[in-house]
Amino acid sequence: QLQFVESGGGLVQPGGSLRLSCAASGFTLDRNTIGWFRQAPGKEREGVSCIEINDGKAYYADSVKGRFTISTDNQRKTVYLQMNNLKPEDTASYYCAAHPILSARNYCVLGIADTSGQGARVIVSS
Repeated sequence: QLQFVESGGGLVQPGGSLRLSCAASGFTLDRNTIGWFRQAPGKEREGVSCIEINDGKAYYADSVKGRFTISTDNQRKTVYLQMNNLKPEDTASYYCAAHPILSARNYCVLGIADTSGQGARVIVSS
């Protein structure tokens, strides 16, 4: 069964950094697109960054481009999201999910990921 466990969230001041981790189980990473999605209260779910495992092609939402970096450790079946220069508007719960077919861009833009899991809570506040 496909499962993800997100970790690494927390409270950070504006301008600070966090690294989120997503441990995947129940499938192999090498034939999927993996994405990080976030959901803030009162806002629509947003595809933050997605990556195609086969070739490493990554997509970033304009809101995080230049500040966030997605990476994978296929041996450990873990996907990371390095978040730098965090802003208050980055405050949200962050979730990871996978899709077997969609490209990184389409997966993030469509935002059709399952965000019903635990997620990682990120709060950016002074």
